[in-house]
Amino acid sequence: MTATIQKWGNSLALRIPMAVAKQIHVQEGDTVLLKVGNSTLTVKPAPKRLCLDDLLAKVTPENLHPATDWGADVGKEVVPP
Repeated sequence: MTATIQKWGNSLALRIPMAVAKQIHVQEGDTVLLKVGNSTLTVKPAPKRLCLDDLLAKVTPENLHPATDWGADVGKEVVPP
């Protein structure tokens, strides 16, 4: 597959075809890493930072695990009042 480098303001832009974007799991607004080698350019998705709110939003009654009973306290788990 080939693509064309185009001018975008004072920079150059490379349009990624949607089929390629889907294969590498990127979408508009995602951050990518650029690696320059011997006359080569590699573009890969940047690792996604996990956010607690995003993770908790995925919790549903169907995938929520029950609490685990670990037995009585044996050390300093409970701080006295």
